[in-house]
Amino acid sequence: MNDRNPTPAAARLGPLGAEPPLSETAAMILESLERFATDVMRPIGTRLDRMTPDEVAAADSPYWESRRKFVELGFGVEALLGFEPEERGKMMCLLFETLGWGDSGLAISFGAAMLPQYMCAVLGRDDLLKLYPDAVLGCWGITEPDHGSDSIDPNRMIFHPQGQYGRPNCWARIDGDEVVINGQKSAWVSNGTIADVCVLYCATDTGTSLDSQRGCVVIVPMDARGVSRGKPLDKLGQRALNQGEIYFDNVRVPRTHLLAGPDEFQAAVKIIHTAANGLMGATFTGVARAAYEHALDYAHERKQGGVPIIRHQSVAQRLFHMFRKVEASRALTNRVLHYNFISPAPSLHAAMTAKVTATQTSFEVASDALQIFGGNGLTREYPVEKLLRDARASLIEDGCNEILSIKGGYYLADPDRL
Repeated sequence: MNDRNPTPAAARLGPLGAEPPLSETAAMILESLERFATDVMRPIGTRLDRMTPDEVAAADSPYWESRRKFVELGFGVEALLGFEPEERGKMMCLLFETLGWGDSGLAISFGAAMLPQYMCAVLGRDDLLKLYPDAVLGCWGITEPDHGSDSIDPNRMIFHPQGQYGRPNCWARIDGDEVVINGQKSAWVSNGTIADVCVLYCATDTGTSLDSQRGCVVIVPMDARGVSRGKPLDKLGQRALNQGEIYFDNVRVPRTHLLAGPDEFQAAVKIIHTAANGLMGATFTGVARAAYEHALDYAHERKQGGVPIIRHQSVAQRLFHMFRKVEASRALTNRVLHYNFISPAPSLHAAMTAKVTATQTSFEVASDALQIFGGNGLTREYPVEKLLRDARASLIEDGCNEILSIKGGYYLADPDRL
C-alpha cells in the first residue's frame, strides 16, 4: 500500500476464479475453448443477434461457420463420454461454461445439437450413434403448443387435483416394423428449423387413446417424408439460437429408431432433462462470468468524480457480490455434474438446483453489470444489453424456474414420512 494506491494487492485468480489447478489436459482444453469463444463465438454471436431469424437460419449465415469450427474442435458426445466418469462432469462444465461465456445462443445450439447422440449413447444404441454421429446437427423435440411445462412433468407430480392434460399435439404409434408420427412440436424447439435429426419425445397412440404419461422417444431424421418446419422464431434474447416448429404428417421411421417405449418413457424424460439442466447451469454460469468481467473492466476504465468508478464504494460492493454469485454458481454446477456422472442414479432435482441458480445468477449479474455501465449499458455499442436479454430468456428455457422449483421441492418429500 501507498498514498497513491491505497488498495492492497490481491491474489490473482485464474479465468475460473477460485478454481483448484486444472490437469494439464483440462488446461489445454480450456485454452482452446477460450480462444474459440473469443475469436469465433463472440463476433459471430454479435452479428447473428442483429440479423433476422430467417437470415440466421439461411445457408449463407455466419452461424454455419461457427458450427463448422465447433465440430472441428472435437468436443462432441463421443469425446465427452470418452473421459472417465470422475472427469466427465469437470469437462462438461469447462465446455459449456466457456461456450456460454462466448455466446449463450450459440452454446445452447451446440448443446441441443448433441442431445440425439447423447441419448443414443446413454441408452446403449451404438447402431444409431453410427448413423447419426457428432457432426450431424440435432434437436430435441419435447415442448408442444399446448404443453410446455406439462411436457417435463409426465408423472404428474405437480398437477393440480382438478387439472387435465388435454389432447397431446404430437403422438406416435408402432405399426409393425415402423413407427408412425403425427402432429407438431412448438416453436421453441432449439435448432428446430435447421436440424438434421431430432430426438423426439411424444405421446403414444394406443389405438384407443393418446397416452402422454407412457409416451415414446424416437430418433427422427429430419429429411424423412412428411417432416416439415415452421418459420424461425423471432425473440428477445439468444437470437443466435434458431428455434421453430416441426410438423409430422404420417412420418414413418424404422422401428429400430425407437429409443424408449412406453415402459421406459418417464425414465428417458428424466435422463435428458437432468442432462439439459446441467448444461444450462454451466452455460449460464458462463454468461454471468462474462457480464461480471465486462463490468470489472469497465469499472477500471470509466471515471467519475475524477477517479475510476471502482474506487466508489457502491461500485466495489456491487462487483464483489457479482463475483460471489458467479463463484457460487460455478461451484454448485461443478458439484452437481460431478455427482450426476458418478452416481448410479443421477438426481434430476440436483440438476434443477444448478439450472435455477445459474440462470437466476446470470440475470442478476447481467442486470448489475448494466447498472455499472450506466447509460452506455443500454446501447448496442457495449455487450451487456445483449447479455441481459440472453440471460432473461434462460429463466424460462428448459423448464421455467418456478415449475422446476415446485417439482424439485416435491422430489425432496420422503414418502416414508408422509
